[in-house]
Amino acid sequence: MRRMSYPGYPPSGYPAFPGYPPTGQESVYPPAGQYSYPAVSGGYPPAGGGAYPAAPPSAGYPGAAGYPAPGGYPAPGGYPGAPQTGGMPSYPGAPAGPGFGVPPAVPGFGGYPQPPAQSYGGGGPAQIPVGYPGGQAPSPMPGPPAAMVQCTQGTIQAAPNFDAGRDAEILRKAMKGFGTDEQAIIDVVANRSNDQRQKIKAAFKTMYGKDLIKDLKSELSGNVEELILALFMPSTYYDAWSLRHAMKGAGTQERVLIEILCTRTNQEIREIVNCYKSEFGRDLEQDIRADTSGHFERLLISMCQGNRDENQTVDYQKAQEDAQRLYQAGEGKLGTDESCFNMVLASRSFPQLKATVEAYSKIANRDLLSSIDREFSGNVERGLKAIY
Repeated sequence: MRRMSYPGYPPSGYPAFPGYPPTGQESVYPPAGQYSYPAVSGGYPPAGGGAYPAAPPSAGYPGAAGYPAPGGYPAPGGYPGAPQTGGMPSYPGAPAGPGFGVPPAVPGFGGYPQPPAQSYGGGGPAQIPVGYPGGQAPSPMPGPPAAMVQCTQGTIQAAPNFDAGRDAEILRKAMKGFGTDEQAIIDVVANRSNDQRQKIKAAFKTMYGKDLIKDLKSELSGNVEELILALFMPSTYYDAWSLRHAMKGAGTQERVLIEILCTRTNQEIREIVNCYKSEFGRDLEQDIRADTSGHFERLLISMCQGNRDENQTVDYQKAQEDAQRLYQAGEGKLGTDESCFNMVLASRSFPQLKATVEAYSKIANRDLLSSIDREFSGNVERGLKAIY
């Protein structure tokens, strides 16, 4: 492998790329233009409703500290890596110029924006010492959950001071002549957002009259080839392609199904289902039914509907009822009512689930994750944990 120096971008490390399990046989992409990759709407809408105002402290007693520091939801899992050697299809052509019909630039590897930050005004009500005249009895309902904070998915961020032409020049020099500077290619491609990669691809064709994807395929091989080509795929297509290859041929890669279907938003799921149909001429739900069974099948069918409640307002009474229902379906009985866990975890909004989890820990004296460990096993356990 030869090394060359390039102006503009100093060598830098790049994040580890989590991999998919090995995929099946090679597939060929359909001609370009059959599927339009719509711009993805931004995550969940801001939470409605007013903030929690500060209660005036009683005379002689200073206001206590407010709610605990914001917690926030963990980011859903990032995109898995490219399949192993032999499974990469030829990449569909795309017209030169910007606007390739791919999702707009977003934080992280093919990620989608997370719910906006939510805060409670005034730092919460002042505390009143127990037994103080006029003090109110504590509310039996759980307090508001910790405020959500904005977070990003994955570790690949949009490169600052991005110049598509300069990146195209670096890639051209890395592939020109005898040998290939693979590290130079990795340094560029693995440190740009998906939207920036599409612009590099367009700039390359404009500057050199050549297709970047074809050049990369001719110069690279093995895992490096498949990783680099996967990074140039629009995220919706990559999800649909990964699902197809996870269920194609003998055996099923259940972890791929869990990673995608149990972590995507409603909008993302709908786009994946449509892309799967238009690109591969198959119905995703039917393929899931053919390759899975039992409660795992039911969970995946629920998730591929893309019908999770997106109301950001928390109903604490419902959270208490759901927590009690989950306890009675698992820890509180002999055996497990799996359908109850499926119903709650597959349909409630994430803020609502957070409140339910908090209420559950008070009822069961253990967190919901521990109960899932005790009540489930195998793929359905992994799927429920991915949602949780």
